[in-house]
Amino acid sequence: MGPDAADIVPPGKRADRFAPLTAQHLAVGDGHEIYVETVGRAGGIPAVYLHGGPGSGCQPDHRRLFDPSRFHAVLFDQRGAGRSRPKGSLEANSLPHLIADMEIIRESLSFERWLVVGGSWGATLALAYAQVHPQRVSGIVLRATFLGTREELEGAFLVNLPRLYPELNDDFLGLLSPGERDRPLDAYWRRILDADPAVHGPASRAWHDTERILSEHKPSKTRLDLAAVNNVARGLPATPFMEAHYFRNNCFMRPGQLLENAARLNGIPGIVVQGRYDLLCPPSTAHALLAVWPDAKLRMVEAAGHSLYDPGVRDAVISAIDEISLTPSINSAV
Repeated sequence: MGPDAADIVPPGKRADRFAPLTAQHLAVGDGHEIYVETVGRAGGIPAVYLHGGPGSGCQPDHRRLFDPSRFHAVLFDQRGAGRSRPKGSLEANSLPHLIADMEIIRESLSFERWLVVGGSWGATLALAYAQVHPQRVSGIVLRATFLGTREELEGAFLVNLPRLYPELNDDFLGLLSPGERDRPLDAYWRRILDADPAVHGPASRAWHDTERILSEHKPSKTRLDLAAVNNVARGLPATPFMEAHYFRNNCFMRPGQLLENAARLNGIPGIVVQGRYDLLCPPSTAHALLAVWPDAKLRMVEAAGHSLYDPGVRDAVISAIDEISLTPSINSAV
């Protein structure tokens, strides 16, 4: 177990101040090699960014959340996601595995502590990691708090979806047999993880497209395109497979675990960015977390939903990262 040789990006090829300092595949065991890159300034404030999904992977724009003159930030694609290998693998892929991978990354960079930033599923992983390794966390910035519970998923897909998008809900349920519609989440996860492309193809596309609509405050479409859902030439989205794997296993946590263990966050400063009209991770979830985490503050973004790219959300996350970095405990992590 150990890292491959890091690909050090020559300074002449880093005209973009947000381009990676280093990029590598890091062997973390169980046959997994995760893609890891660093950005910013060596010797800056240590930070790590946790992408959502699970299964979505990091994007180049995520680098821009961190001021490169102040931060030494790490971005990585979680097991099976993005550029990590083997792509899409669900074997030895669980929340404890991801937490252990973060420790391997931190130790490989000789960071004593780091600022942990994550949104949606990334917020779940951030909280879980901080509760296992609180001494390694200098601060936390969350966007769209998700606590990894079935109740939250049912609230999004079984309450908000039919209440606000009844026609979309008809489309969503229409892919299932009448007998499956009593427990549509379980039915979708079972279909997505079915080995038959004729089964998992339409289910994964329908799940992905429905979730996308729910994630945006002003989506460009509010119905499923059934021709596109059944179009084999379209290809398969990545996240539904990882999400189905995690969600049907309760995100590898016991019910209510992150709220029950919130006392382990005592002394860790946090800022929670929340879209007022987030249908996937509503304000009530952030409110419940803040009630048991007194060291955290809320930054509500009005007229925004779940997406990082809804108006005002991305700017609020950047401001939160900059604000919390001024906390003495975080500056002492440099």
